[in-house]
Amino acid sequence: MSTNIFILSAVLATALLLGWPRISRSPIWRATITPLASIIGSGFLVLGPILDHAYGGYAPLVMIALCLTAYLLGAAIRENIKTLAEGGPRSVVVSRIEQIASWSLAGAYVISVAYYLNLFGAFAVSLTIADTPQNAKLVTTTILVAIASIGWTRGFGALERLEQFSVTLKLSIIAGLLVGMFIYFGETASSGDLMFNPPVLGPWQSVTLAFGLIVTVQGFETSRYLSEEYDPATRIKTMRRAQWISSAIYLIYILLLSCVFAPTDMALSETAIIDMMNLVAPILPVLLVVAALSAQFSAAIADTGGCGGLVEELTEHRVVQKQAYIALAVIGIGLTWWADIFEIISYASRAFALYYALQASIAAYQSWHTSRVSFKTLLYGFLAFLGAAIAVLGTAIES
Repeated sequence: MSTNIFILSAVLATALLLGWPRISRSPIWRATITPLASIIGSGFLVLGPILDHAYGGYAPLVMIALCLTAYLLGAAIRENIKTLAEGGPRSVVVSRIEQIASWSLAGAYVISVAYYLNLFGAFAVSLTIADTPQNAKLVTTTILVAIASIGWTRGFGALERLEQFSVTLKLSIIAGLLVGMFIYFGETASSGDLMFNPPVLGPWQSVTLAFGLIVTVQGFETSRYLSEEYDPATRIKTMRRAQWISSAIYLIYILLLSCVFAPTDMALSETAIIDMMNLVAPILPVLLVVAALSAQFSAAIADTGGCGGLVEELTEHRVVQKQAYIALAVIGIGLTWWADIFEIISYASRAFALYYALQASIAAYQSWHTSRVSFKTLLYGFLAFLGAAIAVLGTAIES
């Protein structure tokens, strides 16, 4: 009971802090929270069980590698923000790569919406008697149809206004989860039951699975598309800050989780975190379901709107947003019934990796054009190669 009280106190305190006008109305915080909310989104719910199951006691090291990779990819995008802000003509090569990158991002949005809403469906039925994979897919299909219908008839303006509330709710519940895990970690340590689980994958499988998980730390690129709201310096600064904050949260979370849970404590699924957190405190599963439903729905709305607008722009209005929404829903329904959630995570990772590879290619080309061979040129060139490798080699975990 005392653990539940501490958790609820942390949730309430965080919600009050984030809702404090001095913070909630701060332009810097608002520019930070958009990429932060995208990074600490769906991935937070599924990443812990996957890493613990596959990598055991080495899970924190894998988390460090994922965060470092994401930070370096973010550096390439920050370089492109800076270059765009400096103005000047863009070469034909850069313009062409940028167009291809935009198309790859539109494709990534389509897959990520399927990813978000498959998690939505799984969590929606997770604490009910209807908890079956088929029912979860039916929920996902219904929501995809509903989103396409709303987008076709009314647009997403009213729904998008829920984003601020959703972000505050999600971050508050994550704060409560971390407090609960700290308490559980302390109790486990005091009884001498901390563990170091062995990995279950070989070296090459470990690398390709990590490639397939890059989507779980994705979201920092949203800062690149906030030019109408914030100046370049603010977007660069707040993207970096969002990645620092999210990396700290992820590392603490994975470190605590990997030391107190054995893979045998759970059946690996998209909702495995619920069974694990039920051992920590009875209140956490309910809170996690609330956070999941809110976060997945708002993220799906944001990416659906972003995809529709991007496709309309890229096709020079030959395909309007309404038509893009329908196409997205059809593809999402196909993925829902054709692939499991872990495969969809892998597809989304590969799609975003392609986008990052193209952005890094732009940064490398512009760096080479400015100063020929330099450290930045080599770094961005390596990141372009790494992004391409992730896009080709990323795999899904076997459930």
